[in-house]
Amino acid sequence: MSTVSASTSAEWRDWLAQNCRSEKEVWLVLHHKDSGTASVRYAEAIEQALCFGWIDGVHRKNDAHSSRLRFTPRTERSFWSRVNRERAARMIELGLMTEQGQAMIDLAMAKGTWQVLPDGESVPDDLRTLLDRNNDARNNFEAFPPSSRRLILEWIAKAKRPDTRQRRIERTVTLAEVNVRANHPGTR
Repeated sequence: MSTVSASTSAEWRDWLAQNCRSEKEVWLVLHHKDSGTASVRYAEAIEQALCFGWIDGVHRKNDAHSSRLRFTPRTERSFWSRVNRERAARMIELGLMTEQGQAMIDLAMAKGTWQVLPDGESVPDDLRTLLDRNNDARNNFEAFPPSSRRLILEWIAKAKRPDTRQRRIERTVTLAEVNVRANHPGTR
């Protein structure tokens, strides 16, 4: 797998324009602000990748002054988070979305993966019903950090079968009752 270091958003965009159809994955090196090395910023890197139909994945530490972020082309099964839908809309407004990026958006809308994931705060009715029957579970779930609730809600939303969804909801409530977050390390 190749590794790329881009000192600006434009440099990263140029790499994507030249390689988005031929490469299958890339690690982008992100230098920390205090490293003294010019680097594309995290949010800019994701925005530019979305313009070409790519998505970020694993984020790893390189050393004390940099990290690396793995990017791959989106697949037809890729779910779109609220944040990435907003980023894509902003890129469209700015006239930066490419044909490849727009094609992935159109595909997601056609396949139903554009807005499957919850926005992080809206609890689906089937989960809400079970949480409302268990005060401890409800109170603990509502006290979880927004990022944890979002991970749990995405995990539930991504279930392919109704019985899988129901098991995930029941597990979420059972674990929340004892103040443990479902779909987190140690509970998977």
